[in-house]
Amino acid sequence: MHKIFYPRLAVENIKKNKRTYVPYILTGIGMVMMFYMIAGLSYSRKLASMAGGPQMQQILFLGMIVIGVFSAIFLFYTNSFLMKRRKKELGLYNILGMEKKHIGRIIFYETIIVYGLSVILGLILGAVFSKALELLLFRIVHFQVSYSYEIIPKAIVITAVLFSGIYFLFLLNSLRQIIVSKPIELLKGGQVGEREPKTKWILTLIGFVALAYGYYISITIKEPLQALIMFFVAVILVIIGTYLLFMTGSIVVLKLLRRNKKYYYKTNHFISVSGMLYRMKQNSAGLANICILSTAVLVMISSTISLYIGIEDVMRTRYPRNMVITSNDYSEEYIQGVEKAVNGVLDSFDEEAIDLLNYRSLSFSGIEKEGKIYLDRTALGEGIENVTTMIRTIYFIPLEDYNRLMGEDKSLEDGEILIHSNRTEYKEDTLTIEKYGTFKVKEVIKDSLGNGVTAMNMVSSYQVVVKEMEVIEELDSHQKELYGEFSSNPSYYYGFDLKADSEKQLDIYDAIKEELRFDFADSFVEASAYEKDSFYAVYGGLFFLGIFLGTIFILATVLIIYYKQVTEGYEDKDRFLILQKVGMTNDEVKKTISSQVLTVFFLPLITAGIHMVFAFPVVYKLLNLFNLNNLKLYILCTLVTFLVFSIFYGVVYVLTSRTYYRIVRE
Repeated sequence: MHKIFYPRLAVENIKKNKRTYVPYILTGIGMVMMFYMIAGLSYSRKLASMAGGPQMQQILFLGMIVIGVFSAIFLFYTNSFLMKRRKKELGLYNILGMEKKHIGRIIFYETIIVYGLSVILGLILGAVFSKALELLLFRIVHFQVSYSYEIIPKAIVITAVLFSGIYFLFLLNSLRQIIVSKPIELLKGGQVGEREPKTKWILTLIGFVALAYGYYISITIKEPLQALIMFFVAVILVIIGTYLLFMTGSIVVLKLLRRNKKYYYKTNHFISVSGMLYRMKQNSAGLANICILSTAVLVMISSTISLYIGIEDVMRTRYPRNMVITSNDYSEEYIQGVEKAVNGVLDSFDEEAIDLLNYRSLSFSGIEKEGKIYLDRTALGEGIENVTTMIRTIYFIPLEDYNRLMGEDKSLEDGEILIHSNRTEYKEDTLTIEKYGTFKVKEVIKDSLGNGVTAMNMVSSYQVVVKEMEVIEELDSHQKELYGEFSSNPSYYYGFDLKADSEKQLDIYDAIKEELRFDFADSFVEASAYEKDSFYAVYGGLFFLGIFLGTIFILATVLIIYYKQVTEGYEDKDRFLILQKVGMTNDEVKKTISSQVLTVFFLPLITAGIHMVFAFPVVYKLLNLFNLNNLKLYILCTLVTFLVFSIFYGVVYVLTSRTYYRIVRE
């Protein structure tokens, strides 16, 4: 055969199958474009040179890995759908005398054409839109906008190599299917799954147990650190449960409905149950994919939006005052010296400290078990392997400082304490410090003294108010004896707000650091204005990545929905004719099939909504680790995200259903 015969035939095949090939090519272009843009930002020297840029690039690099893996998985899914639609055509070539090696050449050229269009157009569009994406990112994280254009050669090479590998694997998989399949199997490839699916009770039970246990983990987790550890376990269980219940559980439910003679032997129910039963086997995986992607979009967007909107609350939690000085010496002489030096700097800037927050404290960590703090893990005994979620940091504060700052007049007897927990509720009546003694909890207080270090710490912590400084000094000696060189020092926390703008606060911050550098070297200075860029880089980067990945997942969801509609269109075309031949009118047939399609179509959205409800507790605890404690904000963001996504989902249904009805009526 002539050398250009196969390339020409490949082009003709792509044109002839444009209904399935065009979305596939557009998906490839989109994935290449998205990957290049995120890779370009990950390796941008300009971004790396900005304040907070390196931290943001680490986040974007993780996003690049996620997009790369997702691109391979999703393009494989669409390629598999494409091959399934093409098998009948390729089988016909085989029966008409074309050898499998010739069919392989056609597949080879089709893959080359699709790869070339996807990578070349994807890189071009990625280069064109990368600047707009960069400007959007800079706007989100409050960086100064630069209009210089930058091409990242490393990003181009990585993108080209990655997608070369992906499409090469697609080619091998397609060739494998052609080689191992008989001509008659190719001809019937599009009808695989038409047999009535079997009832698989064991898999259904496993799916139900996996889903229920995933939900149980989410709603019973108490510790934010435990949420971080168990979140991915819960996610995997929910994914397994979702797939099994869609693939086998739906069959079980439909067959149970069929056994109910009073329900089943009604015209509408008979046709609906029978139709859904025969289509669920091959559509269930697609529906599960839609459900998982929809849940991922909802969780990702709602949580990152909450973090970004609540960034001021987060910063205030981390930095209770505009300026914070922490000293490892709380002697009266040292405290007076620090305050005098700071006030001297403020006077030189014609500013004064307001909302003063100053107190003495001692902090050390231990392992809590049933109201007892162990400083030596071996004292816990055998049988305790993972103590990560049991670690507590305890801050001891004298009653004198607490009453002064909170405007209270509380009193304590010897051995009594007031206690506040920042993450988990303290329910014990006593608090025991190993080898020291037991305190009686007089009151669990709701409000605590601000401490940004506590907020930053991933483990739960307690603020414990003791009667007097002598108790803190005794505890200090005790923990130094047990911890030795790893013991902590008492500290003095000195924070205040300023009326000055951010630029002036930065000048004051530099001046205070310089003033304390020599005479008060044991003091550490922090300013919220100085850390603001880093916060926006991290939280803005998370928000940007959440929207970016959410957009990709939404596009993937749309494509899966489109392919599902095309698949069901071809399957229901014959059913449509059969139902008409047995006496149903055109309107009755349309109403019956529309009811089935609508039910199946919105089932993933409803399930995703249920997943969101059960995921809410664990996701909120994860947000606590990022210092977001605004429950109302997260609830509002979740509801709005679900509402907007539901409207978008409905619009996609209306648009893709047109393709379905067009195929059915052909």
